[in-house]
Amino acid sequence: MTLLEAHTDLVPSADLAVADLGAGSGPAWLDSWLAAHGTDVVGWRRRLHSVPELGRAELLSTQLVAQQLMDAGLEPRTLPGGTGLVCDVGYGDRCVALRADLDALPLQEATGLPFASTVDGVMHACGHDAHTAMLLGTGLALASAPSLPGRVRLIFQPAEEVQPGGAMDMVADGAMEGVERIFALHCDPRLEVGKLGTRVGPITSACDVVEIRLTSPGGHTSRPHLTADLVEAIGLLITQVPLLLTRHVDPRSGTVLVWGAVQAGEAANAIPQNGVLRGTLRTADHATWGELEGTMQRLIASVLAPTGVTYEVDHIRGVPPVVNEELSAGMLADAAVTVRGPDASASTEQSSGGEDFAWYLEHVPGSMARLGVWSGHGPMRDIHQPTFDLDERALPFGVRVLTQAALTALTS
Repeated sequence: MTLLEAHTDLVPSADLAVADLGAGSGPAWLDSWLAAHGTDVVGWRRRLHSVPELGRAELLSTQLVAQQLMDAGLEPRTLPGGTGLVCDVGYGDRCVALRADLDALPLQEATGLPFASTVDGVMHACGHDAHTAMLLGTGLALASAPSLPGRVRLIFQPAEEVQPGGAMDMVADGAMEGVERIFALHCDPRLEVGKLGTRVGPITSACDVVEIRLTSPGGHTSRPHLTADLVEAIGLLITQVPLLLTRHVDPRSGTVLVWGAVQAGEAANAIPQNGVLRGTLRTADHATWGELEGTMQRLIASVLAPTGVTYEVDHIRGVPPVVNEELSAGMLADAAVTVRGPDASASTEQSSGGEDFAWYLEHVPGSMARLGVWSGHGPMRDIHQPTFDLDERALPFGVRVLTQAALTALTS
């Protein structure tokens, strides 16, 4: 018995039924599949939630998805590393892709759910368990259709939370070959369940990590003039670099540098020899992102020049912004309207968060939309928090939206 199989009875099957907010919106084969298997989608999400796995370690999650697809007669292909897989549904020259991410976060869950994480210090706090369950449901529903107007490629991606992202693994392995358009959904606890937030243009931001390692001869705090004051140098970096950055990039680009970690010294009367400063650098503009590494190098050098402190900069390039193509964003919005009426489609703002779905959009047009998962009452539990949870009525709604978008893309 696998670890996943050992968790199938975490919640009685009667508790898996959730309302299908789009019931009757068709097509008939999709209505029938969800009526028969809607509880399966919820069950998959809960099984994945109970056994979360970090980036590039999603072996059990990959196994669950692959087994369900093979049981339906499909032929998934797992990546060489054993995590992540792709699977085509249907036949024909035209192919559109749908993407979900598999990995969890290094957080200790505090939801108290009966299917809460059983892995210490690891939790699905970003909804990737829901993304995976919805895409698996979509694939199996599509496989039940009498016919399809082309192929739908299911991309179950590892390591979205790891810079620069598992999407690069998928692209390198050929997941985008022959694909003409790609879609994805991402849980949004600020949107009510049954709504889909779409946006033309950038919907996320680029995100890099900057680490500065500083070195000084060190010395006694009574004689700072005889050495290079490393702590003062770190203080200058903390305050001056973000300020100077605002004068070297277009303010309309939404560029922001925020330091998140600093370490230097232990004794109050000793100037330390080593120190580290780490932070994230985000921008909403793709062109600005391409210039930031050089700009940061120049600013850091100018701030540290008078201090005498030596340094090394590790600028870890992350992901570019997700820039939604207009036609693709419209297809997702139209899919939500088809499923639930005009009120289902909502506008959404650009986030300063990063998303490696952007790497797929470097190759083909596509769009990511925000899937409402807030119940409409009670607190909005934000993603990346130990208390994050979602309204599972979003799962069949997401299956319907992904299915409709794929069908529209193949017939457009």
